[in-house]
Amino acid sequence: MTAKQYIEQQLKRYLQQINRDNFEIILEKPKIEKFGDLSSNLPLQLAGILKKKPREIAQAIISTIQPDLHYLEKIEIAGPGFINFYITEAALYDQMLEILELKENYGRSSKGNGAKSLIEFISANPTGPLTIGHGRGAVLGDTIARLMEAIGYTVTREYYFNNAGRQMRILADSVKQRYLELLGEKITFPDDYYQGDYIIDIAKKVYEEKGESLKNEQDLSYFKTIAETEVFKDIRRTIERLKFKMDVYYNEQSLYDDKKIDAVVSLLREKGLVADRDGATWFLTSKLGKEQDRVIIKSTGEPTYRLPDIAYHREKFERGYSLIIDIFGADHIDTYPDVLSALKAMGYDEAKVKVLIHQFVTLTEGAAKIKMSTRKANFVTLDELMDEVGEDVTRFFFLTRHMNSHLNFDLTLAKSESDDNPVYYVQYAHARICSIIRFGEEKGIKIDLDPPLELLTEEDEINLIKHLIQYPQIVEESALSFEPHRLVNHLLEIATRFHRFYTTCRVITGNNLLTQARLALCEVCRIVFANGCEILGINAPTQM
Repeated sequence: MTAKQYIEQQLKRYLQQINRDNFEIILEKPKIEKFGDLSSNLPLQLAGILKKKPREIAQAIISTIQPDLHYLEKIEIAGPGFINFYITEAALYDQMLEILELKENYGRSSKGNGAKSLIEFISANPTGPLTIGHGRGAVLGDTIARLMEAIGYTVTREYYFNNAGRQMRILADSVKQRYLELLGEKITFPDDYYQGDYIIDIAKKVYEEKGESLKNEQDLSYFKTIAETEVFKDIRRTIERLKFKMDVYYNEQSLYDDKKIDAVVSLLREKGLVADRDGATWFLTSKLGKEQDRVIIKSTGEPTYRLPDIAYHREKFERGYSLIIDIFGADHIDTYPDVLSALKAMGYDEAKVKVLIHQFVTLTEGAAKIKMSTRKANFVTLDELMDEVGEDVTRFFFLTRHMNSHLNFDLTLAKSESDDNPVYYVQYAHARICSIIRFGEEKGIKIDLDPPLELLTEEDEINLIKHLIQYPQIVEESALSFEPHRLVNHLLEIATRFHRFYTTCRVITGNNLLTQARLALCEVCRIVFANGCEILGINAPTQM
């Protein structure tokens, strides 16, 4: 049992005494280290329920705790009613041994109990290569999936796309125009057509396969099919470079083919939430507390984005997912509330849908901002970015800030091999540890299975251990809050603590027992770095 588990056990005893067995216990590390190793605000949470002062409740809680000097050095009441717990060094050593035993499984749990979770992300229509804007959503989606898997969820990664409509017609005709150009025809290429080199590459493929046989072809079907096929080949290759694969590619067209769009309109109409006026079909969101109704089928008969999105999310529920996560760019912020309203109106629990909005990415190099436009083809593709800085840096940089914050991706910093580069800082710490362990082995010193950890008494050693044992909690919090940057920050903090320890405490010493203890501490660091990097989807190099 860890010290945290012991404290939780003691707090649960008190809650049982007051018949609040299901009350959630929150234990967090205080922001200021002098206020202990773990802190609980349980007295503040219970004050309104019990009609007592928080400090009075805190005293009552402490009086019920069965003291165990192996786990707790002391307990204090602080502020308006916080309980601060100070963990003994013996308990810290116990948790170090647990890390050494669990190795790659350290930080993993069964909290999700195998629950089915669907994460939809990227979902770019197949009109061109993935750009750095798509890249942020891609990395966020996969990393959140890895975090959810680490705490016991069964996760499906899904890519939703539309291969019909105006954008695809423009794509098809863009390819045709470039094809005609290859045949020597003089064309006027419209400004709103797709102008990237990838269009020319697809046109060349058309010419290789069909020669001049399509010169007078008016039907764009072939051009559309080959363009979609080639673009998706490129998208899949890019995703694989980011070290994951999509489990499902879900085509919007199937919602029409399977009459699922019609079913949604019928369901909403039965509930009095659909009306026909001005030649269009309206979703009466004003009846659901919204300011205005929304058109879901235009007077032309073409559905707006909202209708297939509602049908698609209904389909997610029908497939039996208990947690549905959508990761969208900021341009979706006005659409999804109507989708959630429709789901609720149709009897689905919209609380099971978690919509995550990430802000845009600005690419900079020095003081210069690099402008991007998909149609004009002066965008930077995700592949080009990875060619420039590597896959690890690309992933790590996209995760360094909260998704709600605008991200400046600094190419100059990303390419530097210095401590200012956060991914280099973490990877170098792991590589340095591997080098230390190798050096010890060359000296005939291997890590003992039962090291004398009680010799680790230096302040920098204890501080490092305290941060290492927080790792499982950070993984769980990062997963449940859908905030991968928390794990990034934790690894950076451990790297800082490790470098400080390495500077002040010589690892390979003349004292064999002390060397064993410090090598064990290095190995614990290595395990945490390796496990954290695995979740972030980056390498943990053994040398640099």
